[in-house]
Amino acid sequence: MSLCSGVARLRAFFSFFPLEQNQAQLFIHIYPSQDNPTNQTLWIFSGSSTAFSGGTQIRTSSDSNNYGAGEGSWEFAENFYDANKPSDVNFQLSPLFSSSNTNDIESVRTRTAGVWGAGSPFANNATNTPTITIGSGSRTISHLFMDEDSGQEDDLGIRVSGSSLSYSTGNSSAWVGSGIINKPIGDFFAGTFNRNFGGRFAANSEGSIRLVVNSQVIPEPEEYALVFALFALGFVFFHRRQMQKKKPQRALA
Repeated sequence: MSLCSGVARLRAFFSFFPLEQNQAQLFIHIYPSQDNPTNQTLWIFSGSSTAFSGGTQIRTSSDSNNYGAGEGSWEFAENFYDANKPSDVNFQLSPLFSSSNTNDIESVRTRTAGVWGAGSPFANNATNTPTITIGSGSRTISHLFMDEDSGQEDDLGIRVSGSSLSYSTGNSSAWVGSGIINKPIGDFFAGTFNRNFGGRFAANSEGSIRLVVNSQVIPEPEEYALVFALFALGFVFFHRRQMQKKKPQRALA
């Protein structure tokens, strides 16, 4: 393996430990599906926040699809969609645990916060049905609403099953779980995207809803071991070099 490829793997490894995870924010981490990377993406929900004034409910997929007051949708400060840009479309979000994507399920289950500890982007029950809870009410997140803006602020939102989910200012909010949608990772720009407006079920601040789009599937454990081995080997070489520099030079006869 070349040094460049080793460094690339090291960077990818540390990208899985977001420091901002400890803040009061709602996160969605998006990956290509390991079982179907050319057609599907894996969406993992985690984090908590507080509803702010102006919002009253999160809509269902049968309600009007437009952006509206942004109660269950939000917009970005930059473009999020790269290809096959949607126009007021609801994409069905299939629960990961009930899918046939065995590799995706195993990847998430072995990387939950209960195993990886604080700071992991994976919630303890990440393989359960994606669910949002506000105050005393909970609903399954059944669809993702997407709309490409002709300007610089693309829209994304959640839609719930059954009836709409009502909430009040100051209610605590949280979501958890993971699901699959039939839209490839190439349709999105890679990077971190912060809420700019809307999504009033979260705090009234930029970044209170944060999306992290990863262009590569979740690395396997053996890849982590390889990266750590490269890191340890590099440290040994560096340490030896430093020790050699510190050795006193023998006086010439």
